[in-house]
Parts: sequence; C-alpha cells; structure tokens
Amino acid sequence: MKQTNQANLCRHLADAATNFPTSLAIAVQKKQFTKLTYQEINFKQLHQKSDDIAFALNKMGLQAGDKAVLMVTPSLDFFNITFALFKAGIIPILVDPGMGTKNLKQCFIEAKPDAFIGIPKAQFARRLLGWGNETIKHNITVAGCSLWGGISLKALLKKYPSNNGYAMVKSAPDQLAAILFTSGSTGTPKGVVYSHAMFEAQISILKNDYHIQHGERDLATFPLFSLFGPALGMASIVPEMDASKPITANPEYLFAAIKKYQCSNLFANPALIEILGEAGNKKGVKLTSIKRVISAGAPATLPSLKHFSKLLNQNVEILNSYGATESLPISKITSSVLFKTETITDTGGGICIGYPVENTMINIIKISEDRIEQWSDSLSIEAYEIGEIVVKGAQVSQQYYARNSATQLSKITDDTGFRHRMGDLGYLDEHGKLWMCGRKTHRVEARYKDEIKTYFSICCERIFNTHPAIKRSALVAVHIADQTTPVICLELVDKPTESNLKLFNELRFNADKHPHTQGIKHFLVHRGFPMDIRHNAKIYREQLAVWAQSEIKKECNL
Repeated sequence: MKQTNQANLCRHLADAATNFPTSLAIAVQKKQFTKLTYQEINFKQLHQKSDDIAFALNKMGLQAGDKAVLMVTPSLDFFNITFALFKAGIIPILVDPGMGTKNLKQCFIEAKPDAFIGIPKAQFARRLLGWGNETIKHNITVAGCSLWGGISLKALLKKYPSNNGYAMVKSAPDQLAAILFTSGSTGTPKGVVYSHAMFEAQISILKNDYHIQHGERDLATFPLFSLFGPALGMASIVPEMDASKPITANPEYLFAAIKKYQCSNLFANPALIEILGEAGNKKGVKLTSIKRVISAGAPATLPSLKHFSKLLNQNVEILNSYGATESLPISKITSSVLFKTETITDTGGGICIGYPVENTMINIIKISEDRIEQWSDSLSIEAYEIGEIVVKGAQVSQQYYARNSATQLSKITDDTGFRHRMGDLGYLDEHGKLWMCGRKTHRVEARYKDEIKTYFSICCERIFNTHPAIKRSALVAVHIADQTTPVICLELVDKPTESNLKLFNELRFNADKHPHTQGIKHFLVHRGFPMDIRHNAKIYREQLAVWAQSEIKKECNL
C-alpha cells in the first residue's frame, strides 16, 4: 500500500463529499412508540457537520494531540463527532461500556484524557464515579443539556459558528490517531494505539480482500466497523440496538433496516448471526439484497452459520474473519470452505480460520510465557505443530498505551518493525491455512507420571460438544493432590437430572477415542456459563475454574 508523508482518515470522507455529495452516508434507525423512524445524512452533510464541530472544538481550547474520551451511542452525532476529532487531530479514546465500571475507571487513569464527550447517562456515571477528574479540562454533553457540567454540543456549535471549510490536520502515518481499549473479555482491558497507517491498511484490506465498493450499504452493528463505511464510500445503516449487548437486539428491527435500504453488506458477531438465523428461519425471511456477510469477534459455530445461510441467496458467503483489537483483520475463510472442515473440527483438529489477508504474515512459535525481544525465522515451528500465533502487517498495532510491560510481552521487534503475539494458539497446515486451538491462557498442562500433556480448549471442547445433550463445554484446570488435572464443565441442552452418570460415562468413552482428550475423566454440570455480553461466545473460564475447584473439593472431601 502506498503511503504518503501526511495522513488523515478523513481524506476519504472529503473525497466522498466531492465525488458523490448527495449519496447516503449514514442512516440511523430509531424506535419511537410502535414505529421505526430513520435519520439520514449524506456525504456532503457529514463532511460539513464534522468540519463545524472540529472548528468549535478548537475554539473551545482543544488542539491537535489532545485526547478525548468518546462515550456516545451510535447516532448521527457519533459519526459527526468522531470524524471531527480525526479532522482536528484530537485523539479519540473509544471504550466499551460493557467492560464494567472498575475497568472503565482504570482506562481513564491510564489514558489521561483532556476532554470527555458523552451522552447524559455517561456524564452522570462520570460525575458519580469520578472518572478522569485529575485530567479532564473540557466537558461536552451530546443529545442533552449540560446538567453535569461543561457545555452541550448544541450550545457549543451555537457559540462558535463556522462559516468556512475546515483545514484538517495532517499527521505522519505512524503518529497516534486513536486509542481503542480492548473489551477485557479475555483479560484486563488495554489501550491499543492506532496509527493513521493502521486505519489506512484496514481500509485497503476491506477494499481489496472483501471487495467493498462505493454505493454499497452496510447494516452496521459494530460502531468501529461502521466508521469505515464513509471512508469506503459505503453507507452505514445503524439499527436500533445496544451495540455492546448484541444478544439483546430485536431481529425484526434489523430485518426492517436491511429491507428498507436494500443493504448489500452485513457485519455481525457470531451471537447476532445465531439470533438472526433463528428468527429469520422461523418467519421465512429472505435477505435477498445481502451479497456479503462478515462475521468477527469470536469463532462462530458451524450449526449457526448453516442456519443463517438459509436466509441468504445461494451463492452468498459468510466471511469469517480472525483478528483482535490489536490486529484486525488477519485472516478470513468463506463459509462454503469452512463447512468442508467440520469433520476435522469435531474430532479435535481446531477451527480453520483461513488464509492471511493482503500483505499479512502469520507464523507459529513455541508456547512460552517469556518475553521475546528479537524476531528470528528460527522461532517458527513446523506445520501442524500447535504453538502461539504471531502476526505482522500494516494493520497490526505496535504498542499499548501506557502499558510498557504488556507491550514488551506481546511485541517482537524485527528488522522492519514489530510482530504481535496474539495470545491465541493454533497451527498452520501444509497449505498455509491457519487453524485455531484456543487461548494460550486457557490451555491445561497436566502431568501423568513423568509426562506433561497439554490440553487445548477448542480442540477438547468441540469433541464433547458433538454430544446431543451438550449445549457447550469448557476446559478448565483444577488441582487434586497437588496435581493439575483437566476438568470439563458442561452446560446442558435440557435441565440437568439428579444423576448424570450415564452421560459422564459416554463422554469418557468419547474422550478416550481422541488423542486430544485422552486422560480427561472429570466432568461437572454448570447451570449457565458466565459469558461475555458482547459476543456471547467467549466463556469466562477463569470464573468457571474457581467454581470447578470448589466442586472438586466437595467431591473429594478435601
């Protein structure tokens, strides 16, 4: 990808405003009483509105290099403000409200924001919990009055009206453009440093690997991805839903938005794929305008993908993308190819997550908790050997914000930059396809006599999940007589009975048939797994491990 000495994500918006000013840029669906309404804005209006806000922010005292927490629900204001921040060179800090108040406060401590821009609910929480009191100098309330201090966005624009276009700030490609905090669903939330070059690389991948073109319309269920729509000349259609809790979405609203705008693209996480598939099949819905579905955030189950595929035209693929906040996307695989790997997955071979996207390099290294300072090709292990996934590409972040120790543990310096350790385990096959075996922190290393056997979460769990009585399972480690022992926690399809002896015997028999699960003897039934609210696919195994340890103690009278 060609890079210039100066960059700003909003240059794509400026081009769109010039080349197709009256084309739809954003549409936001709202539920008012029993009726669905829509607010719309075209590219010219989006460009002008964000210019006006950027000008007012400067007049207020915010300058390029300042940092602003943005806690605004997906709306026209969200897009206008976000692009205004980019234009002014002000660093947006995007946090997930679903990470919990304790983690949110820590994010404020680490990021040291100069400004807070939020809806009244977020403003109330900020005042009540003392977020950012030490550093915040400017406070703006969006979609409400300034009851909690500062000034409302409406009053700010009235106070500092702009009559001319805004000259956006141009930055070096490697300069800080945004701070995106991870959700914390797989550990402590960390601020991922996004550069202008990272955003440009992601736009390039969406154009070239996903073939997204101007004129398309995307049902945008994830705020970050929706920002790429205007940059690609694609309209973002924002449905009435809580983006931090997609499992609570009303499928009828999403189907209505797709139909009204004839959306060609749908970005949805696996939980939403499952919900839409179930609802759509019950009501005979056909999404005839959709020509591409992108699923990301967690591995989708093959049954849910097959179910959802029935809503689509025959040749439409679901593109399953692999990545993380630090590096997205990394690889992808089409649903038609993924379905052909089902037997391998169900017998413990991991989940196939496809080939690398453009200009992206994937390697597998030996599992280690140690820091690796310098990359060497000798670190790569052979095909089919399970190890830690390491990636390199222009879309890969080079550091965490104010987290030097985390940066050192996850980044490896090489001759031309950095490689990122994903914290996921997997292997490459002889064709170069990547297979996922689970998180590094979720593996269980058990000792049998003088041998240590490693169990991998995805490989083990998929074997047990094939049993018709099992809704899902989770591999955890417990300690029995000072020995680490693998235990499989089970969530059943039906309510558990008083005795599960027959089920446990069947599972032990199945475990003995596969090398990935041989040696697993202990099973515990849990009534409902703790899950992350965003994806409803990531199991909080750390919580289950604590519970399992207490249950094992009871069983063994320890």
